[in-house]
Amino acid sequence: MVRKAKVEFDESPPDFDPNNPYGDPVAMLEYREYLVREKFIQIETAKIIRERLRWCYRIEGVNHLQKCRHLVQQYLDATRGVGWGKDSRPHELHGCRYADRSLPDIFAKNRPSAID
Repeated sequence: MVRKAKVEFDESPPDFDPNNPYGDPVAMLEYREYLVREKFIQIETAKIIRERLRWCYRIEGVNHLQKCRHLVQQYLDATRGVGWGKDSRPHELHGCRYADRSLPDIFAKNRPSAID
């Protein structure tokens, strides 16, 4: 049984225009499928690295801090920005989340400068 070196998927749709995402609904749906596919690939990559890290912790025992450091760094890099939360939504389709609002100034309250 032979494994393929790498599975090749289509790149993002060539006719998708990020400036006018709703201009071509078919291209927008293809682009959304592309984003979902890439997100699943990132999630599964993080899961594989996590399993390797668990194995390394079990095998190395007390020396896991030195011996598994490279896997910890790979796992942390793989999990940054991975997820389905609202903060990781594609800005190309939805725009920046805080572009219209100004953040409240929580430090503008009148505070006494010194305790009497």
